[in-house]
Amino acid sequence: MSTAAEKRDLVITHVFDAPLERVWQAWVDPADVKQWWGPDGFTAPIARIDFREGGTAFLCMSSPQFGDNYSTWDYTAIVPQQRIEYIHYLVDQDGVKVDPVAMGMPPDFPQDMRQQVTFKALGDHQTEVTVTEYGWPVGQMMELSRMGMEQCLNKMAALFK
Repeated sequence: MSTAAEKRDLVITHVFDAPLERVWQAWVDPADVKQWWGPDGFTAPIARIDFREGGTAFLCMSSPQFGDNYSTWDYTAIVPQQRIEYIHYLVDQDGVKVDPVAMGMPPDFPQDMRQQVTFKALGDHQTEVTVTEYGWPVGQMMELSRMGMEQCLNKMAALFK
């Protein structure tokens, strides 16, 4: 009998009313990332991005209720205007990796989340983005992540109006 939690990939797709080049920029430009990173009610006061394979993005999302929450994206693969792959994990304000449970997260919050973002032009003025978060333990945190990423993508869409 296995006691391991069931895991599933979380896949979220969003179509933006913007050309592929502009949507790609929203993932690369720190000023853009600061506008959309974090679910509703959060701001992103810090987005330092070293956008290259082997580079790291250092992000902070903040809210009055939950304070400052830091994370990084360690870029593992970049195919310009097609795909970004990275490992997402929680860090402290100095960028040192932390255990999510020690930060008050539930035990089903993953330590290292492999993620992929793919981009597909749908004509001249629309772009489909698919975000895949690999290996989520099925449960409440997975659903909260889905909701949070959907809210982030909705905030991103507002950049293109």
